[in-house]
Amino acid sequence: MKKQGDVKQRRLLPFATIEAAASGNVEAIQAVLKHYEGYIAKLSIRKFHDEYGNSYYCVDETLRRRLETKLITKVLDFKIA
Repeated sequence: MKKQGDVKQRRLLPFATIEAAASGNVEAIQAVLKHYEGYIAKLSIRKFHDEYGNSYYCVDETLRRRLETKLITKVLDFKIA
């Protein structure tokens, strides 16, 4: 069981950054991508096999790019009420 002191505090993106990214600011979109790059890389890890039958894990770059594109699309579609 994890204690509260053991949990690393996650920082949230500032609202101003989200607002700027939703309006199309390129630097803000880059900040959003940077914030989520570790999570996207973790989601993109796949098991591959070489010609000798050895298996290994690595980041599937195609999947990583697709996830980044999906994130950018959703950020640009985000409506702030």
